[in-house]
Amino acid sequence: MSRWKGLPEELDPRVRQLVVGLRRVKDRSGLSLRRLAAKTGYSTSSWERYLSGRSLPPREAVEAIAGLGGDDPARLLALHEVAAEVWGRAPDVTPAPRPPAPADPEAHPEADPEAGPWADPEADPPRAHGRALRVTLVAGSVALVLAVAAAVLLAVRLTDGEEPVAAAPPTASASSAAPAPSARESDRPVYTCRSERIDGRWYAGNSRTLKAVLAKGHAGPEVAEAQCLLREAGLAPGAVDGIFGPHTERAVRDLQKRSGLVVDGIVGPHTWKALRE
Repeated sequence: MSRWKGLPEELDPRVRQLVVGLRRVKDRSGLSLRRLAAKTGYSTSSWERYLSGRSLPPREAVEAIAGLGGDDPARLLALHEVAAEVWGRAPDVTPAPRPPAPADPEAHPEADPEAGPWADPEADPPRAHGRALRVTLVAGSVALVLAVAAAVLLAVRLTDGEEPVAAAPPTASASSAAPAPSARESDRPVYTCRSERIDGRWYAGNSRTLKAVLAKGHAGPEVAEAQCLLREAGLAPGAVDGIFGPHTERAVRDLQKRSGLVVDGIVGPHTWKALRE
C-alpha cells in the first residue's frame, strides 16, 4: 500500500473524498505513476497533481483510472460531479463605490464655499439653491419626527393595558428573545455510547454502518458512532456530539496511522473496519 502525503487542510471535504477514492483505486491497481500515465493517456505530472489535491482531474481521467482498477466508475464519477461543483469556488466580492471627490475651492476662487461643488462662480442662483436645499432637508426631518410620533400615539391608543407605554416594547422584546437559546439547546440530539461486540465487531448503539464516508464538517448518528468507537480504541475524539470537528479528525488520523491506513482524516470502509475490529 502506497504511503501518501496528507492532503491540504483547506481542501473541501467533497474534493477530499474524490482524491481519496482515486488513491485507493491506484493502490489496488498496483501501478506506478509512470505506468498509470501510460495506460490512461494523462502525464505523470498531471496524476501527481490529481492525487495530491492540487488539480481537479477531468471526467475522462476518472473513467480511465476506474477501469484500470476494475471498479464500477459510477461512484467515482458521482464524487467527481460533486467535487466539480465546489472546485475553485470563491466569494463574490463587489468593491464599494468610491465617494465623489470633494470640490477644489482653489480651482474657482470666486465660488461660494457654502454652495457646494455645483456652484457656478459667475452666477448668483447657486447660493439661493443651497439655502433651498437646506430648508428642504430640515422640513423632511421635521416631517419624519412627526410621522414617528403619530405612529407611537396610534400604538398607545390600540393597546388596552394600563402599564406605561415606554416599558411595553422592551418587555415584549425580552420575553420573545429569552426562550431562543433553550429552544436551540432542546433541538440538539443527545448521543450515548453503549458498546457491545456482535459477530466479532464493535457497535456503540448509534449506527451499524460499515461504508458511510465521513469527513470534517459532517454531522449525525454515524459521526457519533465513530466518536464512541474512537473512545473505545483509546483515542480522544472530544465530546460525543455527532459533529465531525477538529478533535474527531485528529483522532481518526491517529487511528489510521496506528492501523497502517492512508492517513487522510476521512472515515471510509477501511477505517470503519479498523474501528469495529
